[in-house]
Amino acid sequence: MGAVSFLIISNLKINQKRTELLNRIDSLKAEIQILEEQSEELQSGLTEIETEAYWEEKAREQGYKKPGEEQVVVLPPEETEEVPEVETSIWQKIKNWFKRD
Repeated sequence: MGAVSFLIISNLKINQKRTELLNRIDSLKAEIQILEEQSEELQSGLTEIETEAYWEEKAREQGYKKPGEEQVVVLPPEETEEVPEVETSIWQKIKNWFKRD
């Protein structure tokens, strides 16, 4: 009876351990899938970086230019302070006209 009990308990422990390991395998497979997708994205990024157009764009962002080209810098418009004209009444205009003389 003791031997049968020992075998049953051992079998339950082995099944429990097997379940844990299968769960671990599933999670590792999912992680591998994610890492493979990231690797593919990085590989496509490397392909883009290897093109001459990519490096030319990066160089232009840094302010470099090709020989014979001119760089154009667009500046923001200057802010001018406008003084609003004060409306004067007809009587004020007449008064100012007499003051000038």
